[in-house]
Amino acid sequence: MDFAVPDDVARLLVDLDRFIDDVIKPIEDADDNVRFFDYRREDSRTDWHRGGLPNAEWEALLARMRVEADRAGFLRWHLPKRFGGSDGTNLGMAIVREHLARRGLGLHNDLQNESSVVGNFPTVLMMERYGSPAQQEHWIPRMLDGTARVGFGLTEPLHGSDATWMETTAVRDGDEWVINGEKYWNTGLHAATHDYVFARTSGSAGEGHGITCFIVPTDAPGFEVAEFMWTFNMPTDHAHVRLTDVRVGNADILGEAGRGLETAQLFVHENRIRQGASSVGAGLHCIDVAVDYVNNRTTFGRPLSQNQAIQFPLAELYTEAEMIRALIWKTAWEMDEGVDPTEITDKVAMCNYRGNRFCCDAADRAMQSCGGNGYGRHMPFEHIYRHHRRYRITEGTEEIQIRKVAGRLFGFTGRAKT
Repeated sequence: MDFAVPDDVARLLVDLDRFIDDVIKPIEDADDNVRFFDYRREDSRTDWHRGGLPNAEWEALLARMRVEADRAGFLRWHLPKRFGGSDGTNLGMAIVREHLARRGLGLHNDLQNESSVVGNFPTVLMMERYGSPAQQEHWIPRMLDGTARVGFGLTEPLHGSDATWMETTAVRDGDEWVINGEKYWNTGLHAATHDYVFARTSGSAGEGHGITCFIVPTDAPGFEVAEFMWTFNMPTDHAHVRLTDVRVGNADILGEAGRGLETAQLFVHENRIRQGASSVGAGLHCIDVAVDYVNNRTTFGRPLSQNQAIQFPLAELYTEAEMIRALIWKTAWEMDEGVDPTEITDKVAMCNYRGNRFCCDAADRAMQSCGGNGYGRHMPFEHIYRHHRRYRITEGTEEIQIRKVAGRLFGFTGRAKT
């Protein structure tokens, strides 16, 4: 592997920075839109009178950004050319996600909503990989133009990290399937037209096979959003869903019946490594801001940065970022080279949990380095901590990620290779 940034990605970063400065930043600065990125007024994103859902003006602003990014040719960069993309690589996405996050919070990249000028489309990729030709022709154009918005319903009230024990079931009734069960943290349901619902169709609890992914209309009889679950970082788009005798047809199955966890694995596999890359970028942003502050802050007649108690913790985190980035780039490159996902799933887990933990540590240390001002909301640390803290739980908890590494290391899931 060549550790130089590929030429096409290097050009992309330059073009992105120019596009953000010339097009996106002026939109962010107009009409008091900056209120959504002002850490003191972040509350403006949340519609407290509508159950804590995202504010309509906020989401309209994000939609405007996506239109501009799509028009400029950036939004679909990672997607195949036949869907208007550029056949972007996993390595390229890792580099881009870190770069955009390191610029800090802004309309160009706001990971609270997984919203970015270079889009992350895991539900589209699931359809592209596992959908039938007819499904792809029908769904993908609609998913990209926003007329179809698909949520992701895997987690349940009693079953999170281990989906093999899920209690939602789908029973065949002629040419239809009848779904019953509940889903927790069902992402994107406040605006979704459809939902990827995972349900057991055969096999026994604890078995990986026998789970099927269904494409379920959110307005189907028996599909009920019981509540939206408030979180550490608001607003929320995470629903508690109840499914009571919801009927779908065979054409609504994504992939093969009984092999739905394969489709879910694609979703979490690609998301995990990109989350790790974004966390590295956001953590480095915290370090950048802290270094600038302590270099210019005078205490006891000299710059605060001259104290080793300030230097050493930030220097150690900066070193850690370099090591995590190297692992992320190597793993993303291996994904692009076609390495069997089962052979590098432990590496993806390492990228994810170490990247996310690093970001939280960097936000906490940067806050401490900047003292009272770091604790205040006019600096970005508390916002970044609250957002990236979720990633140590979602897409598989830290403990689950470490278990994947241990499984390879101790030979429970195949001996680790170095």
